[in-house]
Amino acid sequence: MRLLVFLLVLLASPMLRGQYQFSGELSQNHSGQTVYLSLVENYRKSSRIYLDQIIKKTQVDSLGHFQFEGDNLPIKNRIYRIHMDGCTNEGEALHYLGECNNSQSVVFIANNQDTLYFPSSFDDQPLCSITSTNPKSSLLLEVKALKDEMAYDFMTYPSATNQNLNTKKWFKTLHTFGQNSNEPLVELFIYDFLSDKRNETYPHYLKDLATNPYYNALSQRLQATYPNTEFTEEFATEIEMDSQWVSADTSQFWPWKWVVWSLLILSLLANVYFLASRKMQMQKKTQSHYQQLTPQERKIAQGILQDKSNKEIAMELFISLSTVKTHINNLYKKLGVSTREEISHLLKK
Repeated sequence: MRLLVFLLVLLASPMLRGQYQFSGELSQNHSGQTVYLSLVENYRKSSRIYLDQIIKKTQVDSLGHFQFEGDNLPIKNRIYRIHMDGCTNEGEALHYLGECNNSQSVVFIANNQDTLYFPSSFDDQPLCSITSTNPKSSLLLEVKALKDEMAYDFMTYPSATNQNLNTKKWFKTLHTFGQNSNEPLVELFIYDFLSDKRNETYPHYLKDLATNPYYNALSQRLQATYPNTEFTEEFATEIEMDSQWVSADTSQFWPWKWVVWSLLILSLLANVYFLASRKMQMQKKTQSHYQQLTPQERKIAQGILQDKSNKEIAMELFISLSTVKTHINNLYKKLGVSTREEISHLLKK
């Protein structure tokens, strides 16, 4: 039945020259719900639903069909979105933000002369496939499938090494798919995903931008196919700004890093030299102090350094307690100190 409907639409399309017709088949329980058509001119708004992109809305009829038609779309290909949801009308503000759990959405490529049909799947899943007079309409669905494969690869082994290898692999895979599509809008759609600052792919994008000529080549392809459009100019501006930032980071910031590291190393070496010199001076000074002392005074000083009491020193040296006190007083005078702690600090090596 759905094939017959689409064939009838195709037969009627010559009479609709210069007009578009986007229709679809949903289950009958969607009857009466609103379906929205959006024109996604800003590729940075292709990942979710935005109120300022909606250009038309229609209702699902009693048989579960919806249709958009007219002649006011751009002649050249653009990215479009059709979405619907099962939320209540009270939550309509949330519909545009894509926050309703029952939202259904499809992003596709089309122009003012295209006839598209969105059949429901065998399990009544809407907006999952496209039949179109434009062979490029379903390319964004293929990109979505590749992104799902990419996510699976990352989740299989969530190690840093696996992530690094898979990032390189999927950048190349997605870039190659975009180039082979011969549709710069597909490449722009992929670029939005890979260069999104919220994604884990963003750091690799910056590294890739510094060495890969792909991005400048894409800018040229956009300029050749879609000249004087906002998204072509926006892409060129983004690439230029990101390239300047990466260039500044590698050619200016890194030399400064080396300067800072050099200064830190020199400072560390200077501190080591200073501490070593100070230690040598202290050792020489300690030796000088020891040279002033008599052999017996040196033994008394060693006892003080070992934190022994006067009585313990007297017993160890087999001298009287008063003799120990006399030697300690002599140490005070020779070393210019007044306490046992000062003797320990002065003579400690």
